[in-house]
Formats: sequence, structure tokens, C-alpha cells
Amino acid sequence: MCITGSLADFSLPQVFCLLETGHQSGLLTLHPEGTDQTSSNQAYYLWVYRGQLVAMANLLDHQGLVSLIAQQRWLKDICPSSLFAKLTRLCPKHQPLGSYLKKQGILTNQQLKWLFQAQVLQPLCNAFQLKAGHFRFDHNVPLPTIEMTGLSISATLATLMGLRNLPSWDALADHLPDPDMGLASLGTDQSEFPLNDLEWQVWTYTDCMVSLKSIAKYLQLPLKTVQQIAFRLIAIGLAEEMSLAVEDDYTPAIESQSSGLHQDSYREVVSYSFLQHLLGFLVPKAS
Repeated sequence: MCITGSLADFSLPQVFCLLETGHQSGLLTLHPEGTDQTSSNQAYYLWVYRGQLVAMANLLDHQGLVSLIAQQRWLKDICPSSLFAKLTRLCPKHQPLGSYLKKQGILTNQQLKWLFQAQVLQPLCNAFQLKAGHFRFDHNVPLPTIEMTGLSISATLATLMGLRNLPSWDALADHLPDPDMGLASLGTDQSEFPLNDLEWQVWTYTDCMVSLKSIAKYLQLPLKTVQQIAFRLIAIGLAEEMSLAVEDDYTPAIESQSSGLHQDSYREVVSYSFLQHLLGFLVPKAS
């Protein structure tokens, strides 16, 4: 059984949300379209286990993680290439290669986290910027344990972190919430998510019957910034768009709490720092 669709109709964050809420397992394939030389001829293969992202590759040759490990200098002093090749062949089919090599004393926890960052998190940033393409999700595809570090991250958490650091929102511009709409809480416990200061400020306006453009005015932020933050809250299932029949003219009491925000506090530096922050949320993937 498979599910297919267009990224023009369903954004990647929406696809991720469906995979996690449905506790889906299988293979998500993204086929980009367009003229972008960095991705137009490149497919993304992302393996999911019960809504957790466990591995990612650009080819289906099951050599991505092996090649990535072999390229590192870590192994030169402790594991000759011939021994590494032998250990790769001996890895039990039911056990992630990364976990197996850690058990053999070849890799450390920090090295596994670095590998997961390089194999999954960094390519995922590129995938979020796809302007056009198609996705296909095949259920119950066997997990390629030889491509797995043994770490995983929830699809919604990866979405939150990835959206925070998008260099360009062009691919998602048509999916941003309407400035005249408000935000309604979905009753999800927000403490489950590591919201930053600005996300928390916008979150406190859920159910206040005020529009996004009014929130932007109260917080002294660009409207696009508030729309993007609202999109993140919606994407991870904390809120939904709310139609406002009549918007009250009063300024909520919460405004006084946010008036101390600096004008430039919304600027977020695009770098790999969020990847380092993300490493703290990686969880071991049991076989």
C-alpha cells in the first residue's frame, strides 16, 4: 500500500505530521522538480519507524552510512578498513549498523550523533526548501538497518527545528496562514516542545480572538515573521487557524508582558547551531 501526492498540495511539514500522528512506518520518497541544480535531479529517501525519522539517503544502494563512516578519520587508528568491512558484513540484520559498531567499541555516542546529523538532519534542511515535487509513502518497507545509526527523532520535532532555520520560505509561501485569521489551541501540551521565546510569545495569543496582523503589531514584529511562527505552531499540532467574525479592539493584557521585546529579537541566525541543539533530542532507536 502506498500514498502519493504533490508537495504543492501537501507541504512536507504536513506530510510529516500525518506520519507521526498515524505512527506510520515505511519509506517516504521525495522527487523534486524544477531547475534548482542542487536538488532537481536528486531524490530523497527517508525511512520512518512509528513516526520517528531513522535514516535518510539519496540512493537506495544501502551504502550511504557505510561510506560516511569510512570517510572519517576516526577509524584509521582503531579499525583498519579491512576490519571495518568485515564488521559491516557481520552486523546482524536486525540491528542498526551504528549501534552494532558502538557495541564493538568502534564508534562513540558523540560520533553516532554526528553521523545522524550529517546523514539525516542536514539533508532534511534541503528537503524543506523543495518548491515543487511529488512524495510517495510506502508502508511497511523493511528498515535498512545498515543505513541506521540507531538514533531517531520525531517527525514533528524535526519539522519545528528545520522550519526555524529555513534560509528561504519561498517553497512554503502559499501555505502560510492568512494575516486576518487567528490561532486556536488544539489542546496539545506545549511543554512537550522546546518553543523559543518568540514562539512562546505568539503561542500565548492562541484563543485570544486576535488576528495574526494584530499579534504582529502587539509584538512589534514583521507580519511575515508572525505568519512563519504561526505556521510552525500549526505544523507541529499545537494550534490551528481560527476564523474571526469580529476582532476586539482592545489590546490583551498579555501585550504588557511582551512589550519588553527588542526590535531585533526576531532575527534568527541561520547556521548549524540548531543541529547541535537538536542532538539533545535524539533518542536511541530500538531494533
